[in-house]
Amino acid sequence: MRSSRRVASAVVLAAALLLPVAGPAAADPVVSPLAPALNPYFAQELTWGACTDLARTAADREAYANPQYDCAFLEVPLDYGDPAASTARIAMLRQRALDPAARIGSLFVDPGGPGGSGVSFLPALAGLLGDGEVARRFDLIGFDPRGVGVSEPSIDCSTTEEVDAERADLDLDTSPEGVAQTEAEFREFADRCAERVGLDVLENVGTRDVARDLQIAHEVVGDPQLTYLGYSYGTSIGTEFAEQFPTEVRALVLDGAVDPSLDPVASRTTQARGFQRAFDGFAAYCAAQPECPLGTDAAGASARVQELLTPLVDAPVPTSDAGRELGYADAVTGMVQALYADSLWPPLLDGLRQVARGDGTNLLILSDIYYDRAPDGSYGNLLEAFPVISCMDGDRLTDRAVAREVNEANLALAPFLDAGYGASDVLELCSFWPVPPTSDPGPVDAPGLPPVLVASSTGDPATPYEDGVSLARQLSARLLSVDNDGHTVVLQGVNACADEVTTRYLVDLVLPPADMTCARPPAPAS
Repeated sequence: MRSSRRVASAVVLAAALLLPVAGPAAADPVVSPLAPALNPYFAQELTWGACTDLARTAADREAYANPQYDCAFLEVPLDYGDPAASTARIAMLRQRALDPAARIGSLFVDPGGPGGSGVSFLPALAGLLGDGEVARRFDLIGFDPRGVGVSEPSIDCSTTEEVDAERADLDLDTSPEGVAQTEAEFREFADRCAERVGLDVLENVGTRDVARDLQIAHEVVGDPQLTYLGYSYGTSIGTEFAEQFPTEVRALVLDGAVDPSLDPVASRTTQARGFQRAFDGFAAYCAAQPECPLGTDAAGASARVQELLTPLVDAPVPTSDAGRELGYADAVTGMVQALYADSLWPPLLDGLRQVARGDGTNLLILSDIYYDRAPDGSYGNLLEAFPVISCMDGDRLTDRAVAREVNEANLALAPFLDAGYGASDVLELCSFWPVPPTSDPGPVDAPGLPPVLVASSTGDPATPYEDGVSLARQLSARLLSVDNDGHTVVLQGVNACADEVTTRYLVDLVLPPADMTCARPPAPAS
């Protein structure tokens, strides 16, 4: 799932009594039928150096210039079925443990997506952790999964101009002609990826292979077992690693869980309920503010926001970014981006007020954040990697009756996104993908897995709370419920109780004696 980081001031809450969890014995050396061919990868020595060459944006360059960070590339097989044939390179950015004498090992971190860059995310997380215990005791390592960010080869299917065109494409027409046009665009994108990225790469960028890369990574940095923190889609990476290598887990923290056990309809509708819940929360906030463009009746806000935005279908509004306008698609994307965290509700409110006055500036900025657009107009590959990796991980929807059922359910569950064009039986991009999936969704089976921690926010819009409950049950994990409206929460200074539970587990392998809940911090005094 798309993931967005949230920053807030910490408020101290009392942590519950904790009980120790026995850690598993150190893993034996990796044994595999392909072991001889994999041996060079496990035996490699990383060359850590300056990170500046990995920067894509000015913000990256400024962050990476900090001498506390160093970077390296990990060599892995492109195709684990033929390890000697060709290689991929996994980019990693590291902050060394601030207290080397107390160092436990490395903490690998993934921010989500699929397609989120752990390299660019790690400095932000390190800033939140400061000189706290996790930063003192662990080397913090952010990595770009294969195909993502600055890892090589990269999933690069579209030019800047093609991404701009895709952002402007509405795909609202649910007539047979409109469905055919949308599906033709899906086929064109799939063909473009096959031509520009290569089938050999597309066949090997799924989460199955990311987990295999992590097995090499934790061994190469000197850790016999993996310590891992995954947010949002990053929970899928952690879950996949747990299934493939359960005895190689030291600690897994999975925050904002993706539930692999959902059926084809539920897996495609779970976010709709979560985002409507977040929109309803925003509508109540808006109704209490002066000049709320959605009115004072929060119950009618879903219809009102569409009344405000649908005129943009035919008449985009100007923005302060010279030559750029805000159309309907970008307006909706900007609104959805802001619903990932209630800290973005004020700019969303300002953006909707602006639209009412014929100005699209704020919503376009929010949409640019979603699309990972840099100030110079260039894009990262997050929104290209997202569908490519998703297509390798999921089932393929080929039944038009099921497609219509999904579309109808999403419109019913999230009326704030209903533009009034009716349900469609359009198939998904992945229905036209040129290579078969490499993962088969289903309940998790990880015998021998030590106790792990699943955190789930009660108001998470993108990965709803119920999905975390389900994943914790499948993993026999400890569930940490957090009264929180944002997407993901632990170790971000949002909830001191959740941060303390997570820290004790990562550092001491100590979990609460039972599933527990962290209350919402009191609002700061005005």
